[in-house]
Amino acid sequence: MLRSVQAADRPVRIVVLGDSLSAGFGLPAADALPAKLERALRAKGIAVEIQNAGVSGDTSAGGLARLDWSVPDGTDAVIVELGANDALRGSDPKATRAALDTIIRRLRERKIAVLLAGMLAPRNLGPDYANAFDAIYPELAAQHGLILYPFILDGVAGEPSLNQGDGMHPTAAGVGVMVKGMLPKAEELVARVRAARGS
Repeated sequence: MLRSVQAADRPVRIVVLGDSLSAGFGLPAADALPAKLERALRAKGIAVEIQNAGVSGDTSAGGLARLDWSVPDGTDAVIVELGANDALRGSDPKATRAALDTIIRRLRERKIAVLLAGMLAPRNLGPDYANAFDAIYPELAAQHGLILYPFILDGVAGEPSLNQGDGMHPTAAGVGVMVKGMLPKAEELVARVRAARGS
């Protein structure tokens, strides 16, 4: 009984598997998305430990290739934030979908809860590409019963004051907007983990 109580009470261990948007490109480590999200959850009294497994420039295929060592044993949940670089390179949406699907399946096999952070394709790639790419995230979330945050850059994309000089990577303030938007989904993720522990 004591052991089960301790298991239920220990912090939820979350890994953010992503690219520069979670790695915190151009920012101090304390201003990166994982660190800010951890602080926001803790401020609400939610015990979490969030590891930053973001790699700038990474694609969905890159995330799959490093999945096993990026998500160590003992991880309770993963926020999958990949695909932005696939879209910037104009990669085949079918390949992006396949890589993300494999990541999700392998995490689910390990009994790890998943929050899928969506991405939208740049509109200059044309409507056919955008429609095919944008559909990846809601369709995978529905297929696997995942928590979905539809667009990781919601409220930040296209806002000069919230992005660094390259217009692509958020400032610390931009990350703050991302965290505020994601927070309810992150709370839902933690609740799923705790419910699974109690079952």
